[in-house]
Amino acid sequence: MAQLSDLEYLKLSKGRRLGYKVGRFFAKIPQATLNAFQRIGGALKSGVAAIGREAKDIVTTFVNGDWKTKLSYLVMGFGCLARGQILRGLLFLLFEIVFIGYMILSGAYWLSMMPSLGKVGPTETYDEIYDAYVHTYNDNSFQILLYSVLTIFFIIAFIYTWRVNIRQNKEAERILAAGKRLKSSKEDLHSMVDESFHKTLLSLPLTGIIIFTVLPLIFMILVAFTNYDGAHDGYISNLFHWVGLDNFNTLFSWKSASGTQSYAATFGEILSWTLMWAFFATFTNYFLGMFVAMAINKKGIKGKKLWRTILVMTIAIPQFISLLYVSKMFAKDGIVNGALMSLGWIDKALPFWEDATWARVSVILINIWIGIPYLMLMATGILMNIPADLYESARIDGANPWQQYTKITLPYMLFITGPYLLTSFIGNINNFNVIFLLTGGAPTNPAASSASGSVGYTDLLITWLFKISTGAESKYYLASVIGIMVFVVVSIIALIVYNLLPSIKNEEDFQ
Repeated sequence: MAQLSDLEYLKLSKGRRLGYKVGRFFAKIPQATLNAFQRIGGALKSGVAAIGREAKDIVTTFVNGDWKTKLSYLVMGFGCLARGQILRGLLFLLFEIVFIGYMILSGAYWLSMMPSLGKVGPTETYDEIYDAYVHTYNDNSFQILLYSVLTIFFIIAFIYTWRVNIRQNKEAERILAAGKRLKSSKEDLHSMVDESFHKTLLSLPLTGIIIFTVLPLIFMILVAFTNYDGAHDGYISNLFHWVGLDNFNTLFSWKSASGTQSYAATFGEILSWTLMWAFFATFTNYFLGMFVAMAINKKGIKGKKLWRTILVMTIAIPQFISLLYVSKMFAKDGIVNGALMSLGWIDKALPFWEDATWARVSVILINIWIGIPYLMLMATGILMNIPADLYESARIDGANPWQQYTKITLPYMLFITGPYLLTSFIGNINNFNVIFLLTGGAPTNPAASSASGSVGYTDLLITWLFKISTGAESKYYLASVIGIMVFVVVSIIALIVYNLLPSIKNEEDFQ
């Protein structure tokens, strides 16, 4: 779609202006996608160039360094110890001793077992004394995969520490050549709570992120390339092994052995509903929450604190309790159907959770009740910061309330809350609580159930993943594949929308 000039745009009717904006938004998506991939390619190119520079610096440092520096290539910390930096030298040396000891005692074993994920599974032998079969458990595939990943992380940490050790020697030579004095151990300790305090403060959270976030993510990705499931738990029943891309072929195959709906069709159906749910769950809450905040903030409204308190009370009640209660209220024998039938308004119970369309509409409407209080509180704070002079000037120029909203309030809100809308949309894609506690994914989709577990019409990708990994077959490998695909979908949406947000592109406009 060609871009119009300001004069051409002003000549359009309101409806055509809206169509033009929507068209321009979708027209920018291909370019935004291309820009995202170009940035990724640029980052990879920069990474390769950085590795080349590091390799060149390592060689140059060895060639031009003194004997203390050269020996530090084999004995980490030797240069620091020889130059009087005892604490640094001891830490480097201790890390190298621990690493070598770990690799000799267990690390090399875990890495050697990683290609096979175990060679001897559980065995059963007859015990003549007890006249019974005795189970013997041998290799543990789960443990092998986990400790192999840990070992790889340890090797990466060792390489990084070794590189820091080389840099320390190069820097020490440069300082001494300039006639300056190196820092003592006491000064090193003092710098940890002074000029390097930010590093000390961030070290613990960074370690936690690596151990509790990055490591599980890598493990989950690797599970997607195995046959890890209930029948192959890796220890008690059978070992699991690498299967390459078979699991991805299964998920994206349109063929089904039983003649029912394939995994690919089921995935596409659930993905489309997930995106639809995320869209309505995000924007209904956003606009209705904004309207409620505007109504409460309006001059002349009495009991503002009371209305806000009533809305906030829904936040104070745990979702686990409120959602389960609402689920029972709208059941066939629930209080809602009972009241409507008692009043004679309906002859039979409404299928809130039994019909696919009814169930999908119901969860969206109930989610509005859950989300409006959060948006009301956030919008209240933002609306109070909009200068009153803008509205006064608009009224003098003859703007009606709707024009004031579309020209002042909404642009201001969208500019401020653009990143929030993106994170809210992504959060709703992975909104497990509302769907699982209200419907459990019901009503069941019979066409998809035989192909890929008990799948319902209201299931999101995240609830489908949960069912696959906790069912009787416990298909952890397929759950990992779905988890990877959720990440891919979320990443693509985030990259595209983030680059189109006005609050990101024109941040200085607000300032």
